[in-house]
Amino acid sequence: MPNLTGRFAALDFETADYCRDSACALSVVIVDNEQVVDTWASLIRPPRKDFVFTYLHGISWSHVKDKPAFGELWPDVAKLLANVDFLAAHNASFDRSVLQTCCAAAGHERAAAPFLCTVKLARATWGIFPTKLSDVAHHLQIPLKHHDAASDAFACAQILIKAREMGHLYEELFQKYALKPAK
Repeated sequence: MPNLTGRFAALDFETADYCRDSACALSVVIVDNEQVVDTWASLIRPPRKDFVFTYLHGISWSHVKDKPAFGELWPDVAKLLANVDFLAAHNASFDRSVLQTCCAAAGHERAAAPFLCTVKLARATWGIFPTKLSDVAHHLQIPLKHHDAASDAFACAQILIKAREMGHLYEELFQKYALKPAK
C-alpha cells in the first residue's frame, strides 16, 4: 500500500469511440487534505475523426480537430500527477484502461499511481444502486453536468471528500476500493 498523505487526483476521460485510444477530453482535479487545490482540463484530438459518443458528451470532430493529441498533453498531465498518492475515477477500470492505452499509443510511460474506484466506494459506503455517476451525485447532492469531463472529475473528487467527512481514512478506502495493479 502506498504512503497516503491525503493528496490525490480525480480524473475523467471522455472517448470518441469504442476504442480506448480515442480520448477526446480529459479533466484532472487535484485534492490535498480534502481541498481542491488544482484543476486541469483539455479537449484532445483522438487518432480518428469518427465520433460515436457525441450524443453523450456533445464533443465532435469539429471541436477537437485543432486540439493537441494525447501525446502532446501527457507530459504536462504527468507533472500534475507526479505528487499524488493515488488516482480516483468513477468506474476506474475504464479510465485506467483509457490512460494506459493512450500512453502506450503515444509512447509515454503511464502514471505510476494506483487507482481507487468511486463506484465501489459509493456502493459500499452509501448502498447506492445503480451506481452511475449521476445517481451517486444526486444521492450526495453534488452538482453534476454528466459526461462533461471537468464536472465528472470534480464529482468524483467530491465523493471521496464526502467519504472522508464520514470519518473514513484514506488507508481504509484504498485497501477496500483500489483496483488491482495493472499488468
